[in-house]
Amino acid sequence: MSLENKRLLQRMRVPLGFLFGIVFLIFARPESISLGIGGAIAVIGILIRAWASGHIRKNQNLAVSGPYAYTRNPLYLGSFILGLGFTVASGVWWLALLFIALFLGVYLPVMRVEAKDLTELFGADYEEYAGKVPLFFPRITTYKASDAKFDMNLYLRYREYRAALGLIFAWSVLLVKAIFLR
Repeated sequence: MSLENKRLLQRMRVPLGFLFGIVFLIFARPESISLGIGGAIAVIGILIRAWASGHIRKNQNLAVSGPYAYTRNPLYLGSFILGLGFTVASGVWWLALLFIALFLGVYLPVMRVEAKDLTELFGADYEEYAGKVPLFFPRITTYKASDAKFDMNLYLRYREYRAALGLIFAWSVLLVKAIFLR
C-alpha cells in the first residue's frame, strides 16, 4: 500500500468508525449476558484510552510514560478493546469478524505511517523506543521508569471524554434493543 493510501486511511479512520458503528447498531442483537460482558470489556478499552490521553503531548514530546511504556499505540489498543467489547455486546458473531477486518485494514497501516512520522520527528529517541516497545500488543514490563503522572488537562484538551460519551450512547442503544426488540 502506498504512503498516500495509508495517509488517506489515516484521515478516514474516524468516519469509517462511525459508519461501522451505524452498521453495528443496526445489526446488533444484544441480550443481557452479552451486554454485561461486552460492556465490561468496552469499559476497559475506554479506561486505556483515557489513561493514554493523559500522557501524550502530540508532536511535542515522545510519549513513553503511562501506557506508552507498554505499547506504542495505547489509544488504538484501547479502541480495539472497546470495539471487541461492543462486538461481544452485539451478540452477532460476524460483526466481530467485520470489526477485526476493518481494524486491521485501517489501523495497521495508520500505525505504520505514524511510526514513520514519529521517526522523522524524534529521530534516534523514537527508534530506540520502537526497538523496545511493541507497536500494538503490550509488553509485560515497563519500557523505562518514569515519574510522569496522568494529566487531566491533557485528557480534557484532547476531548477524550467524547469516547466515554459515545460508549454510554451506544451501550444505551444496545440496552434499548435488548429490552424492546426481542
